[in-house]
Amino acid sequence: MSQEPTSPEPEDEFSRVLDRVLLGGTPTSSLRPVRVASAVDEVSDRLLTAIAVGDFLPGERLPPERELTGLLQVSRPTVREAVARLQALGVIETRRGRNGGAFVRDSWTASSGAAVRRTLLPRREELEQLFDLRGLVEGMVAATAARRRKPEDLEPMREALAAHLSASSPREEQAADSAFHRSICAATHNPQIALLSRDLLTRISLGFPVEPWGRGERTHFHRAGEGHTALYEAIAAGEPERAEEIAREHFMISAGMIRDVLARVRAAESP
Repeated sequence: MSQEPTSPEPEDEFSRVLDRVLLGGTPTSSLRPVRVASAVDEVSDRLLTAIAVGDFLPGERLPPERELTGLLQVSRPTVREAVARLQALGVIETRRGRNGGAFVRDSWTASSGAAVRRTLLPRREELEQLFDLRGLVEGMVAATAARRRKPEDLEPMREALAAHLSASSPREEQAADSAFHRSICAATHNPQIALLSRDLLTRISLGFPVEPWGRGERTHFHRAGEGHTALYEAIAAGEPERAEEIAREHFMISAGMIRDVLARVRAAESP
């Protein structure tokens, strides 16, 4: 009787990711390059799922076609057809002109549940490992920033924190959140740490280096705001242990958003 292969321990996974980054390789990804035979189907599913978990929010423009081809390692015609499918489903709309592109209309349609089932449900165990790993890594990032930050490193953090707390829409919140965490990575004064942080985010977010933002719920916004404030204060005070603890808890917000989407799908499947 054959045994199921065991999943790698988080520490082994951490070492593998770290080795790849330090060796200068391309970002690691548990997501295989899209297969040619089902490329359009898979790209459509990834985009639908990314929109469902809030990587891309209603009113937001998807990355340009050229950028999507690089992120997903597919041809431009494949991306074009996948985007056309999403338009037919009513998930996005295309706009012409100088500021045109593909814009998200709705975060969830009848097709979203099926896409999430195909992309996220098979990865549930792996995602939980990645959530744990990311908490460990981001805790290390915050602790390192608290030890190494210089006075001039704090100004970008303050600006991003203020932008987040005064944001008037989920898209503004998401942009300010990204700027805040980039400023923390910069305060470590080690570009490889920023690469590692981005790599883990990309693996969790189906190949897109964007923080999941759910449907922009205000409860998530308030939790993120409180976490940002506490994290800034710990880094500014040079308290690495406290910064590490806050960061590990803070990054569970994104994990919770993805778990919520999975729970929604599983609930829809229940009789």
